Amino acid sequence: MRLKYAIALVLFTPLFAADPNPSAGFTVHEWGTFTSVAGEDGSAQPWVSLSPPADLPCFVYHLSAQCIKCAANRVRMETPVIYFYSAQPLSASVHVDLPTGLITEWYPQATGVSRLQPGMTYGNEGNIDWRGVQVSPGAIAEFPNAGDRSHYYQARQTDSAPLHVGDQVEKVLFYRGIADFDIAPQPRFLPGDKLEIRNAGSDPVEFAMLFENQRGKSGYRVIRGLRGSAVLDSPDLTADTESVHRELANALTAAGLYPKEAAAMIETWRDSWFEEGMRMFYLVPRKTVDTVLPLKITPVPGTIERVFVGRVELLSPRMQQTIETALAVGDTKTLARCGRFLRPFCDRILKAGTRARVSPAASEFLARAARPPAQSSDSPCRIEPSPLPTEQR
Repeated sequence: MRLKYAIALVLFTPLFAADPNPSAGFTVHEWGTFTSVAGEDGSAQPWVSLSPPADLPCFVYHLSAQCIKCAANRVRMETPVIYFYSAQPLSASVHVDLPTGLITEWYPQATGVSRLQPGMTYGNEGNIDWRGVQVSPGAIAEFPNAGDRSHYYQARQTDSAPLHVGDQVEKVLFYRGIADFDIAPQPRFLPGDKLEIRNAGSDPVEFAMLFENQRGKSGYRVIRGLRGSAVLDSPDLTADTESVHRELANALTAAGLYPKEAAAMIETWRDSWFEEGMRMFYLVPRKTVDTVLPLKITPVPGTIERVFVGRVELLSPRMQQTIETALAVGDTKTLARCGRFLRPFCDRILKAGTRARVSPAASEFLARAARPPAQSSDSPCRIEPSPLPTEQR
């Protein structure tokens, strides 16, 4: 059973009263990531992570004890967070729909979350509700901290208002999910180490970045205003980390995020976005975000910005050769560097009719890594308040 606890507000002075025009000065910003894996033809393929994510604090709520994410799906909706900015205290209700999937993790506790019913698949018109979200601009609050190194906490490093939901206090509304919808940008490899990126959608992709990291050496190429298709050479691995971050931060702020929000998003995904391998990042058109993930907030904010980054993982010819060699000789260290995308990559390699050989050591490594996670124990989740930001002390 989940440990019940109360997070105390150090100071929560505003009183929540009815406001005849609450939308005045009320702004909501959201960012998140849609992660997919490109098949040989560039379209998103159903995939299962080699191992389930374990990067969330213990106080985060999960859909159920069953391993829902062990099933194949085309899109992982990772770490959307919603920020609230208001000129005065107010009470809001938030409803998010995920028509082709399920919400799988969230915090603070929601009023309602759609559940996976017996005999139903994961695409069950998922949704989540938070009612009575108390927005308290200027309040000083202590937020839960499990004492771990989760990147979850990075999202709090903004100027947004603290939120009070029931007896829980947070800086954001956080949720994750799995889904099954089409990804418009479709990257596929051409002869000569070139990559074609085709935009199969009706809206232009205003920003896309092809990024590659080979043993710590990185490079990237940028496309703007993508309609139709574009052909790129593989990146020269001569870029420094800060230039990659700066390019992404500029794109995120141009799309509507505040600078601190963009920095928080990049910091949250620093280890994952820039790890070994090749991938494409792109700004998901706002119309697409509103279609695949409808959001309703009451009272209606004066401004709502929703900035989602699509991440498309690519099996480059170079990566494929590296994996095939590692499978043959049992080089598990090299296989481990592929992280959670190793399983879809291996599935594709082995199903393509190649002559790839799998050594006993590699077979054992894959089998061990693919085992479902152990059920969570009933051990208590130790919660400590996060240190107050310097300006609030």
